[in-house]
Formats: sequence, structure tokens, C-alpha cells
Amino acid sequence: MAARSTAPEKRPGFFSQIRTLFTFTQKAYPWLPWLLAAIFIVSIALGVGIGLLLPPVALWSIALWAVTGLMLGILASLMTMTRLSTSAMYKQIDGMPGAAGHVMSTSLGRKWQSSDMPVGVNPKTQEAVYRAVGRGGVVIVGEGARGRLTRLVNDERSKAQRVATGVPVTVFYVGHGPDEVPIAKLASAIKALPKKIDRATMAAVIKRLDSVSQSLASLPIPKGIDPTKARAPRPR
Repeated sequence: MAARSTAPEKRPGFFSQIRTLFTFTQKAYPWLPWLLAAIFIVSIALGVGIGLLLPPVALWSIALWAVTGLMLGILASLMTMTRLSTSAMYKQIDGMPGAAGHVMSTSLGRKWQSSDMPVGVNPKTQEAVYRAVGRGGVVIVGEGARGRLTRLVNDERSKAQRVATGVPVTVFYVGHGPDEVPIAKLASAIKALPKKIDRATMAAVIKRLDSVSQSLASLPIPKGIDPTKARAPRPR
């Protein structure tokens, strides 16, 4: 039997991550190379223009400002690719089972606690309900056909109201219809909720909800999202 290697896993280098980020984003936005080229040209031209306007006007000054413009262009390009890659990720997972759980488990930050596993699921239709607890109270998110989600959402809302009396319970439905929240705006909608409870109350609510939640280990969980593929790669 071969001995297991104890060497640490080698992480991809910076330039490898940039290449992966570029490839991922270009699939959703084919015009990305032209945008990045325009950013570089404008940044360098701006640097040269400043070098020509500010005294002393000399070759070394113009070259220095051109390099400064190039560095700013690189920074602006990375920021642009990061924003576009996030948008591309949302476009990729929009409408897929498990998308809400993926967003809630990766994009809410430390002030909210959630999981990519649903707290309620219809094994036949893959409609699912997810839950997050934070300073804004309890949030229940329904993913799937709204009509078939009614019972699942009502069960989770009743459970939260029963064990967390006085804590606000907010319900969101993911989708593009009336009174629904697009997957790209789900995290911002949750984080925009006003603070209603303190940290101690939040911890108590999480503990109570965990104690009454039924285990879903035996139920088929939606497999539409692979977080390692759906998440937009970011340079370290």
C-alpha cells in the first residue's frame, strides 16, 4: 500500500489565478479583452497627459507618469474582472437548484449564519427552503415554484416564530417574478435588513432552531450547484 504524501497541497500561483479568472469571465462576457485593452490605453494616455501638463516637462517625467498610468490600469483591470466575474457567477447559477444555499453560505459575511444545506426540501420537485440567522432576525428563503413552496415556507416560519418569540422573521422568494428577489441581489437584500437583535439573542436563536430542526441527511438534496465550479475564482 502506497504511503500517503504529507507534502502540503500546492496552490496555484498568482498569474495562474489571473488566467483562470480571465477565462471564467470571458465565457460570460466575450468582449472582456477589448474592455481591458481600453482600460490600459486610457490609463497610459492619462499618465502621459499628466506628464505633459505638469512641470518640469521632461522625458523622464513623462515616462514616470506613463508607468504610473500603467500600474493604475492593472489595478483597474483586476477590479473590473473581479466585479464581472461575480456577475458571471450569478448568471451561471441563476435558476439552478441549490443556488440560494450557495449564495447564503458564501456571501452573507460573519454577521449572518447560514448553510448551503436546505432546512426543508421537496424530494420530488427539488423545491427547497433555506434559513439564515443574523442581527436582522431570521430569514427564510424559498427556492423553486412559489406555489409549491407555501407549505415548506409556512412550516419553517412557524417553527422560527415558536422558538424565537419576538424575533422578526423575513421571507424571500428567489426568482424574477413580482415580489421575488433575483439570485444576484439575494445577499444584499438580506444584509440590508435593519438590526433587530443583539449578538446574545442571535446565538440563542441559532441554538434553539438547531435543536428543533429535523435532520435532512436521508433526503435527496438538490445537486445543481458545485461550489468549486460555481464560485468565481479570485486572485489572492
